[in-house]
Amino acid sequence: MPPIVMYTKSTCSYCRAAKDLLRRKGATYEEISVEGDRAAQAAMALKAGGRSTVPQIFIGATHVGGCDDLYDLERVGELDALLAG
Repeated sequence: MPPIVMYTKSTCSYCRAAKDLLRRKGATYEEISVEGDRAAQAAMALKAGGRSTVPQIFIGATHVGGCDDLYDLERVGELDALLAG
């Protein structure tokens, strides 16, 4: 399984939903909180092609995007393959 990195904030319901889906898939992930950290949020946005909302999810070298993007991958049957590497 490739490494998974998720940028989050503690008050974000989309972050919780994305983490729930990954847990159900048995995937472990590194969580990076950008809460109250402007430099970390700016670095995340740079890495995410300008997207500044959370969560921002990376699976291996692939920028998945946010929670809706993650669930879209699951809905069309592509998440398992991405998680398998």
